[in-house]
Amino acid sequence: MPPSVPPPELPEGLRLDTAAVKVLAHPLRNRMLGRLRGRGTATATELAADLGTNTGATSYHLRKLAEVGLVVDTGEGTGRRRLWRAASQSHQWLASDFAGDEDAETALGWLERDYVRLLADRSNRWLDVAADWPPDWRDALGINDDHVVATAGQVTAMYAEIDEVVKRYRRVGQGNPSARRVSVWTVMYPIDLDRPPRS
Repeated sequence: MPPSVPPPELPEGLRLDTAAVKVLAHPLRNRMLGRLRGRGTATATELAADLGTNTGATSYHLRKLAEVGLVVDTGEGTGRRRLWRAASQSHQWLASDFAGDEDAETALGWLERDYVRLLADRSNRWLDVAADWPPDWRDALGINDDHVVATAGQVTAMYAEIDEVVKRYRRVGQGNPSARRVSVWTVMYPIDLDRPPRS
């Protein structure tokens, strides 16, 4: 799929529960879901070719993802060539949803670290090719480092505002031949790691 043509609009975010986070905390499943969200529907065979694995593995893991509502069978495939799509545009979670469930907390820890690795990998790939892009794109893209002083509630409100801005711009360039899909990450962490606040 050309980079200027996004996959069809998907429903908004899905909130991970304990079953979903345990299923998603797997390298191939996480990559499969990312592929379906980024490039649209695919069969198990197409996913296997894209991700360098075999159809048996992708078929098995698609069923696991479907069991927890992260992917769906579109019903548009023929015979054994089932066509799959992501069930939502994104997913979110609250760490407190998994408190006390050691397996879910471990799965979430793995998943969050995998996203950090993915962000670093994709950012490095961009830096490898940035010199080949036009100056206006190089000026528009990149990394901004800033900080705020806020309570947990205020940070939550700020995140909600950022999320609304992203939603507003999600399809703003559709149909424009100069538009390209741009990945937007929101990463927040405390600076004073040795000073956790009191509950």
